Amino acid sequence: MNTLAQTTRTRMIDLALTLWTKERVWLVSLAILGLLLLFDPAQGVESVSFTVANLADVAPFLVLSIGIAAYAGATGADGLIARAFTGSPAMMIIVAALAGGLSPFCSCGVIPLIAALLAMGVPLSAVMAFWLASPVMDPSMFVLTTGVLGVEFAIAKTIAAIGLGIFGGTVVHVLAKSGGLSDPLRDDVGNGGCGGAKVRTAQPVVWAFWRDNERVAKFIREGIKTTLFLAKWLTLAFVLESLMLAWLPADLVARTLGGTGLAPIGIATLVGVPAYLNGYAALPLVGGLIGQGMAPGAGLAFLVAGGVTSLPAAIAVWALVKRPVFLLYLAIALTGSFTSGLAFQIWTSMITG
Repeated sequence: MNTLAQTTRTRMIDLALTLWTKERVWLVSLAILGLLLLFDPAQGVESVSFTVANLADVAPFLVLSIGIAAYAGATGADGLIARAFTGSPAMMIIVAALAGGLSPFCSCGVIPLIAALLAMGVPLSAVMAFWLASPVMDPSMFVLTTGVLGVEFAIAKTIAAIGLGIFGGTVVHVLAKSGGLSDPLRDDVGNGGCGGAKVRTAQPVVWAFWRDNERVAKFIREGIKTTLFLAKWLTLAFVLESLMLAWLPADLVARTLGGTGLAPIGIATLVGVPAYLNGYAALPLVGGLIGQGMAPGAGLAFLVAGGVTSLPAAIAVWALVKRPVFLLYLAIALTGSFTSGLAFQIWTSMITG
């Protein structure tokens, strides 16, 4: 009997750990809503209504972004990235930044490719350009940013991503020519594993994937995977936004992050490092803050800095490269984010008069 009880207890613990590991975002959202309904029913109902309404509003953009991500995976379009790392150093930096800003890779999914590229001897300047631009923008992110913050903001974020990549790649290229940054990889880093195959043996893209049953199955898998991923993060984001709108004084936001000076953009850049949740979850939060008085430039700086220096992205860089390269990565990310926010703020000020 004791053995049965111990086995049952062990299985329950394993189940709880599995649920927490795989579904912790859903669990956090449900916990927040449950506590609100228990201790503040009015706010709980308001938060549920707010979340459902906003998910419905963003649904068309969500469906389109899911389709783009699934299509890229089914056709093998992600294999095109190998073509970004050929040619002269200047051309490699520009093309790598463009590929990073337009390719459907998250900060974690790009790790094997980066490891393979560095291990194969691809210049760090081109790799850095791709690595900096990739977490900030991709086709799905562009669609959702348009839906949540508007097309103007989406275009600005895309330009910021590509510009950050070119800026970072250029800085690294100049430093490398002077004799620095040699042998950037950590000693125990491999050659990228299976992810490196996408770089070493680029496969042709099958645009008409529906003629291949295996690719159709992959399209469905990718669609379901992306749907669940985006739904859980956007749900949490809208729940948090509802609380932010209810409990965070608008005048405090306007005083701290509003206006056209350098301080709001600098604060947003620094705050974006620890406060960033996820590229998709951050969009509604920034939208809510802008609605309360946050300067558009500060919002862009927050999104760019948070995307590049978020915990998954930072850990990936730290795990692959030596400390000087990691510190340079952070310095470029923060400098470029601040500059992007400042440029966007100046542009919006000129447009609005």
